[in-house]
Amino acid sequence: MNKSASIGWLTATALVVANMIGSGIFTSLGFQLSDVVNSWSIFILWSLGALMAVCGALSYAELGTHWLRSGGEYHFLSKAFHPALGYLSGWVSLTAGFAAPVALSGMALGEYVAPYLGVNHVFLAFSVVLAVAFLHSMSIHKSSMLQNSTTFLKVLLILIFIGFGLGEAPESSALLWTNSWKEEVMLPAFAVSFVYVSFSYSGWNAAAYIAGEIRDARKNLPRALLLGTLLVSVLYLLLNYVFLRQNPIEALEGQLEIGQITANSIFGPQGGVWISFGIAVLLVSSISAMTWAGPRVTQVLGEDHYLWRWFSLKTKSNIPLRAIWLQTSITLLLISTGTFEQVMIYTGFVLQLFATFTVAGVFVVRRQNKESKGFKSPLYPIPQLLFLGLSLWILVYLVIAQPLETGLGLLNLILGLAIYWLDRRLSKKVA
Repeated sequence: MNKSASIGWLTATALVVANMIGSGIFTSLGFQLSDVVNSWSIFILWSLGALMAVCGALSYAELGTHWLRSGGEYHFLSKAFHPALGYLSGWVSLTAGFAAPVALSGMALGEYVAPYLGVNHVFLAFSVVLAVAFLHSMSIHKSSMLQNSTTFLKVLLILIFIGFGLGEAPESSALLWTNSWKEEVMLPAFAVSFVYVSFSYSGWNAAAYIAGEIRDARKNLPRALLLGTLLVSVLYLLLNYVFLRQNPIEALEGQLEIGQITANSIFGPQGGVWISFGIAVLLVSSISAMTWAGPRVTQVLGEDHYLWRWFSLKTKSNIPLRAIWLQTSITLLLISTGTFEQVMIYTGFVLQLFATFTVAGVFVVRRQNKESKGFKSPLYPIPQLLFLGLSLWILVYLVIAQPLETGLGLLNLILGLAIYWLDRRLSKKVA
């Protein structure tokens, strides 16, 4: 029995929820409304995002219960295709995949509440990131307590927000139920909006990164991935309904702070203050989830590859301490330099690319292991084909619309491939 497998399905589900719900749901609607105004169009967008996330969760549940090891895409791609592809996935996770979102969440938290606390926003971001990393360095029990409590508060705050938002509505509303959605779904702007929606749903795969630490993973990993994804999908649809219901379209169109605008509409001028602290709690939960999941990729990478072996060490409490502080150091560097937004843009393409490869790995598992004891994705291969179709739509659009950013992402992969080659050479020399 794996002694490190001490996480139950509830904590694993909390990890998924915390990874998924970040600042994206509170910011992206305003940009969508600049070109896509029909409410049917908006809900089709967010429903497609939910469908894609659920199909991905089903696929990762099958892979994660077939290959029971932490590491997520790194481990899945190494087993299904080639160690080089897994290495590149781990390289992206190490260099930006987790550190950059943590930095972004930390900076956003600082901007939201530092003015009310009378402290510097960068100092506050540093303090929160360091405090979370310290707690995750103590024990898995402490990690579970932090994740469960902050995620509970996150969901509670959102439910309160939705509850009040479904109450009395203002005279003017952005809700528009007409047949114009048939034209809007064919617009390039609809594809643009779906890219942002898919990013808001990212994180549905979080529990797969700690599969080796989950008790009875063949039962609890699929439960966590699916329950977490479905819960967030329902909350996202309700939140968008509240945003549209509580505001006139001119108040939302092109705006970033949709959460604060809606809070002011529901609770009055004081609502902006309260929503700032509420979003801070949401962001702490997200920082915690990514600080927990990300280092597991680096730790497993270190077990398999010579250059990273120093980061494979675990404490007696099965904590990948060195990997945690490597990611935290990168996060603090990104916060202090302010370059993380560019990193986020150009890594978006490669992160989606690796998710696409990973879901395609289900076909490899089915072909090679017809008698696998792991979870079997229902309606196979429909969920996988739906995910791949939607994902390819995003990837093609990003190549066309953002050639510079996607090109930089591919350059990052070339650098990772060169380091993989160097790693292989060094490994042979010391063998």
